Amino acid sequence: MLAFISGVCDRIDALEPQIQALLPEPGRRERLLAEAASLQRRFPDPALRPPLYGALLGIKDIFRTDGFLTRAGSGLPPTLFAGPEASSVSRLREAGALVLAKTVTAEFASDEPGPTRNPHHLAHTPGGSSSGSAAAVAAGFCSLALGTQTGGSIIRPAAFCGIAGFKPTYGRIATDGIIPYAASLDTIGLFAQDIADITMAASLLCDDWRATLENDILPVLAVPDGSYLTQASPEALTCFEQHLASLAKAGYTLKRVPVLNGIHVLNRMYRELASAELAQVHMNWFATYEALYRPRTAAKIRAGQQVGLEQVVQAREYREIIRAELETLMSQEGIDLWVCPAATGPAPEGLNSTGDTAMNLPWSYTGMPALALPAGRARNGLPLAVQIVAPAMTDEQLLLWAAPLANVLLEQV
Repeated sequence: MLAFISGVCDRIDALEPQIQALLPEPGRRERLLAEAASLQRRFPDPALRPPLYGALLGIKDIFRTDGFLTRAGSGLPPTLFAGPEASSVSRLREAGALVLAKTVTAEFASDEPGPTRNPHHLAHTPGGSSSGSAAAVAAGFCSLALGTQTGGSIIRPAAFCGIAGFKPTYGRIATDGIIPYAASLDTIGLFAQDIADITMAASLLCDDWRATLENDILPVLAVPDGSYLTQASPEALTCFEQHLASLAKAGYTLKRVPVLNGIHVLNRMYRELASAELAQVHMNWFATYEALYRPRTAAKIRAGQQVGLEQVVQAREYREIIRAELETLMSQEGIDLWVCPAATGPAPEGLNSTGDTAMNLPWSYTGMPALALPAGRARNGLPLAVQIVAPAMTDEQLLLWAAPLANVLLEQV
């Protein structure tokens, strides 16, 4: 293990100055080697080692983590964010994971990007707001990373960085110990190179996890045709059709179902709810430290201050209506999973934007579990991904079905 960690630290020394996925930490190598040696002494017998023994973990810098400051990508005093360690971090540590680093986040998990670059092309965004977590896994710095999704901050950066990203059902993973964005929407999720690592970590983090037996029955997949899907770029849609053809050739049943045609209403309701709750979170901090907020974050908070209580109530009620409609339709049509592009296209050039959340908002808004699976590359060579979505509280089945789906799609990578 010590040789492995030294090798990872060498890789970080070589690549991190360009990628900038991790928060700086003097003495990181020495700390990790000491923690690894301690772990080896605690578990000398391989048969008794915990499931994540020695796995390196990246943690988005909105999670409180013992031994690390929490800055949330902001210029505010980190003492404001002090508190007990997030239980999600504690659970992974108890399972044997070693904290590699805090990873870069957009300011307060919103729209102001950090310095992180896409490991596949340094001139392109890695996505946001969990940018550092996705880039750290893609760069080979860690095998597992924690992030959060309020709009699209797990699925989109996973897609842009060519890795797997899992956003579980809203509420399946406790969100204590994080700096919230919008409590009605915030969901802790995971990044990894493969589905097996995500499944292992999810089984440790998700409340009331139920082991699911393997079976040979292929899920019925449905394409959500209509105005939602047309938000993707022409190139993304062309590639998506190729992905669908590969899945059909592999034996999957595909249906095209008109749905989410009120997508503009949904998007507006989501924005009102998210910005109103963001403004509530920052009410006291913003009153004191407004000058330290970056422009887009400040603008979103001010917009949220203008959203009335009645609008918030309507947005929460509409969320339940849309989720019920989607899941009822799935039941009526015999649909197991929705399948759609994970992002509107490949990672955009430049670092001033983290990309478009349009493909992710319905599933974040309704709280349904979603997974990004790498699926080939765009004309410019950057990764693309397919997103699969299941009914709420069926995370176990989603991950079970994901592995064979990923194998089909990986043939296009």
